[in-house]
Amino acid sequence: MNDRTGGLRPLGMAVLTVSDSRTVQTDRSGSLLVERLGSAGHRLVERLLLPDDLYRIRAQVAQWCVMPEIHAVLLTGGTGMTRRDGTPEAVRVLFDKEIEGFGELFRTLSHAQIGAATVQSRAVAGVSNGHYIFSLPGSPAACALAWDSILGPQLDARTRPCNLSDLIPGLAES
Repeated sequence: MNDRTGGLRPLGMAVLTVSDSRTVQTDRSGSLLVERLGSAGHRLVERLLLPDDLYRIRAQVAQWCVMPEIHAVLLTGGTGMTRRDGTPEAVRVLFDKEIEGFGELFRTLSHAQIGAATVQSRAVAGVSNGHYIFSLPGSPAACALAWDSILGPQLDARTRPCNLSDLIPGLAES
C-alpha cells in the first residue's frame, strides 16, 4: 500500500447496497461499483446488500472500519428524501471528519446531468478510524458519475497534484 514509486497502490474496498427491494442479482449500482473498482486495479474485500435500516447499516460500516484490509467503504442507496432513506444519518455519526467537498462536488457534477433534481441527493463522505466512507445515491448513473469523476481519480495514487489515496497512511494517526 505504501509504494511511493508513483504507481497504482491497490486499495481494499467494501461495497454496501442499501435497498428494501433489490437483490444482489438486480443490484445494478453495486455491480457497477464492483466492476469500476476492479477495473481500476483495486480489490473488493466484501460486498453486501442490506435493507434501509439505520442501525444495521451503521453496524456493518463500523465493522468494516476496523478491518485493516479495507481502506474505503462505498455505499449506494438510501440517500434520498423519503422516510426510509437514512444512509447519511447512519454513517455521519461514524465520521471522525466529514469530507464536505465530496457532496458539494457530486451535486455540482450531477446538476449537469439531472438539473435541479440534484438537490434531492444527500451524498456524503467522511473518514472513520482511518477508513474512507462514501455514500452515493442508488442509481447506476449517479454511481458511475461519482466513480468516474471523483472516486476513481481520487483513490488513484497516480492522480496529481494530490489524491485521497496518498493520505491513507496518515488518516489513523493520532
